[in-house]
Amino acid sequence: MTRPKLMRELPIQEWVEGLARIPQAKFTAGTVERYIEEQGILPDTLRPYSYFPAGHYGRNLIFKNEVFECLALTWDIGQFTAIHDHNEKSGWISVVAGQLFVQNYRLEDRDPVRHTCRVIPTGSAELGRSHTASVDRERGLHRVSNLARYAQRAISVHVYEQPMESCAIYDPEKGTYELVDLSYTSEYGRLNPELRLSGPTLLGP
Repeated sequence: MTRPKLMRELPIQEWVEGLARIPQAKFTAGTVERYIEEQGILPDTLRPYSYFPAGHYGRNLIFKNEVFECLALTWDIGQFTAIHDHNEKSGWISVVAGQLFVQNYRLEDRDPVRHTCRVIPTGSAELGRSHTASVDRERGLHRVSNLARYAQRAISVHVYEQPMESCAIYDPEKGTYELVDLSYTSEYGRLNPELRLSGPTLLGP
């Protein structure tokens, strides 16, 4: 679900430190949503975490502890995720630059033995800097896209309840799904040396 967001903007490290001060027992959907709605992020402070890999959106780790992890996701024009879940974990999105489109799905007839299923499109939302979005544990199936018609790169900051090391991705044409391990484009500002970049960090061409 998406909500209007107030625009008190903080450097990313200060923003993350504020999240980290929330006790684990109070790190609930309501508490995190209120924090993200009330605190924006200064885009220039994301420069160390804004690698754009070639051919795929980027997952740049900013912070991780036993309670949550925080990533900057980078999107070249036209890039998108697979249809995926959050492995029964809550998640929150704050768009810092550009615009994103979120398409939600409903899962039906999931067979855990044959790894078959049906995914049915439901609601959708466009996210800009005036909105945040949350993904709950039970209804977390979605795809995020930087649509070609937006004609600009995008950067979003994602918070995941507990570090999320894997998720299921869904192929609606084949009617199948599989569990995949997740990796990072960069960790704490250090680029994965095996990756090739598509251009400068931040919002350069």
